Amino acid sequence: MKHTIKTEWKGNLKFEAQVDDHKLILDGPEASGGENTGPSPKKLMLVALAGCTGMDVVSILKKMRVNVEACNVSVEADMTEEHPKYYEKMHVVYEITGKNLPLAKVEKAVKMSEETYCGVLALYKKAIEITSEIRLIES
Repeated sequence: MKHTIKTEWKGNLKFEAQVDDHKLILDGPEASGGENTGPSPKKLMLVALAGCTGMDVVSILKKMRVNVEACNVSVEADMTEEHPKYYEKMHVVYEITGKNLPLAKVEKAVKMSEETYCGVLALYKKAIEITSEIRLIES
């Protein structure tokens, strides 16, 4: 399977990306010559990871019949100081909200995403140290 996206330069550092039927603006901060009208490409790497593993976890928990009220995934990343600047470490935090959530099932869902299903995480792990934690929130 092949995926293709297109970007079109819109001036300064701004690009418009066409992803399937969706348009997304990418831009740099004003301090770097951009207009700050959209996220930076590098930070979208974090969005891709959070979205990919989050969708997996929610889907797996639904199949396990775990009633999840909310699932928030955040990614903290450490970047190198020298050019080319890249993320050398990422930490994924899964915040799952619900009543009497079974920790073992949540851990299993996260493990399945991280080790089997999330293609973004699988690729990133080849170059980046990735850690994670689960925070259960009782509603």
